[in-house]
Amino acid sequence: MGKKRIVKKGDTESTGGASRVGVSKKRVLDRAILHVESTYNNTRLTLTDEKGNVVAFSSSGALGFQGAKKGTPFAAAKVGETIAAKAQTMGVKDVSVVVKGVGSGRESSIRGFVNKGFSILSIKDATPVPHNGPRPPRARRV
Repeated sequence: MGKKRIVKKGDTESTGGASRVGVSKKRVLDRAILHVESTYNNTRLTLTDEKGNVVAFSSSGALGFQGAKKGTPFAAAKVGETIAAKAQTMGVKDVSVVVKGVGSGRESSIRGFVNKGFSILSIKDATPVPHNGPRPPRARRV
């Protein structure tokens, strides 16, 4: 099953990218922006630099939660802890938070992130609000 590797004396076998998944060691940041998108069904967190370039991301579905459990505050807190671990390896200290959506994981994801020792500079709510919305359904005739 798979290739057989022959190791000669004096050679060291490399593991071919068995380092941490999703974390670049080259990137060193002092400040970052944490984007929280919380829907009824899932919670996604994206860590970007100040220009908006994505550095790390995670979601409750990516952590193995399935179905209705993805939208719970517990799953959102776990996602916050995961992103916090990735941010610590990059040297992030200060974070601005942008929250989008109406799900139940809004506060708990931020709480899970902050519990790892980060300071929050600002929290901004960017939830889209419809000005008029779609056409309402027709009246029922019974």
